[in-house]
Amino acid sequence: MAALMMEPSSSSFLNPNFPSNTNTHRPYLTLTKKPTLLHRIHSAPTPPPSLRCSATPHSASTSTPVPGDQDPFLDPSPDRTRDRRRAVRLAWEKLVRWSRSWRNKAKTDVLERTNKIVVLGGGSFGTAMAAHVAERKSQLEVNMLVRDPQICQSINENHCNCKYFPKHKLPENLIATTDVKVALLGADYCLHAVPVQFSSSFLAGIADYVDPGLPFISLSKGLELNTLRMMSQIIPHALKNQRQPFIALSGPSFSLELMNKLPTAMVVASKDKKLTHAVQQLLASDHLRISTSSDVTGVEIAGALKNVLAIAAGMVEGMNLGNNSMAALVAQGCSEIRWLATKMGAKPATITGLSGTGDIMLTCFVNLSRNRTVGVRLGAGEKLDDILSSMNQVAEGVSTAGAVVALAQKYNVKMPVLTAVARIIDNELTPRKAVFELMSLPQVRLKKYKHRQ
Repeated sequence: MAALMMEPSSSSFLNPNFPSNTNTHRPYLTLTKKPTLLHRIHSAPTPPPSLRCSATPHSASTSTPVPGDQDPFLDPSPDRTRDRRRAVRLAWEKLVRWSRSWRNKAKTDVLERTNKIVVLGGGSFGTAMAAHVAERKSQLEVNMLVRDPQICQSINENHCNCKYFPKHKLPENLIATTDVKVALLGADYCLHAVPVQFSSSFLAGIADYVDPGLPFISLSKGLELNTLRMMSQIIPHALKNQRQPFIALSGPSFSLELMNKLPTAMVVASKDKKLTHAVQQLLASDHLRISTSSDVTGVEIAGALKNVLAIAAGMVEGMNLGNNSMAALVAQGCSEIRWLATKMGAKPATITGLSGTGDIMLTCFVNLSRNRTVGVRLGAGEKLDDILSSMNQVAEGVSTAGAVVALAQKYNVKMPVLTAVARIIDNELTPRKAVFELMSLPQVRLKKYKHRQ
């Protein structure tokens, strides 16, 4: 601050109280008469906060603030408070008008033209999405193809999924069947909710009944262990139709909260722009926001790798390593996912967006996450086989971990955290030993990692 006062010729424009050697007609630079606050607010540019001078040039020792040096927007006076509130209100009203205008333009007749939707799989998320679309239109026929006769009977007779949602009543236009032909006949859209590791064999078995133009909306997240394929590759390959319409649906979404109609936001991604907008209008509701993307790789790879990172986050919790460790691990894991995804052609904005960072935060930090639960129990010392045998749902991250390491080697990306998870799952490393090894890695500059993107 002293330096600024010793060189007024170079800094006078930063503070109107500094004398100026230049000829100017601006009133706020006149020292013979102290300008009013209102005059100074409307006449002088506001200096950056880091360069404001809080003392007058005639008394460097005093700390009395000069009224005009305060940011006008933060001025607590009644007039400024009124102006600030008015600006906030106008900004909000402008946003609401824009939103209404956009919704009016985006309206389509997709829902009206849709008569039947089939959901493949009777798990928790498949059930939640089936209930969601069934409630969108009472005349819509929603068929769930399930393999468990008990679940099928429970849905048709009691309108509930006895295994996953015994206390939630399902819409009456949602019916279940174990007959592939009945389920797929006349369907306009297909929601695929079969776990990734079983998808190839399942789809190959029903390929003869699938219409080549039926759009597949994939709800499954993960990588096929042996082939490293994502669902956008698995579905057309298993159906022997490379032109099968495909859409990936992903984002931070627990099935229980969808069933309870809590506000949720997700992303649909496809190379077909028209198809993404159609699915957006089909699924979007007052409690489910659907954004669109063309970055299928980014949406899928983030959805797959976040499950592996969630296992690591769970282990930190299970070992009681604290919040510092949790934050450091998840931040490192996010970087590793971004490095690999961008090498595979994904857009960085996708990885830092809703289907990337948004999904990662939900899966890593919330107890409803199956993958996080696996990690917590591993960190507490339980054996993986015992954990998996006690679960009634699939934790995709367990199978995906090995595929992640293979992908990292293929694309020459170092992924210490996710590799450590794979080694723990393979019983080659204990969680505590993994922490020690990770903390012993070289202390490198962030630029080194940035260069690997």
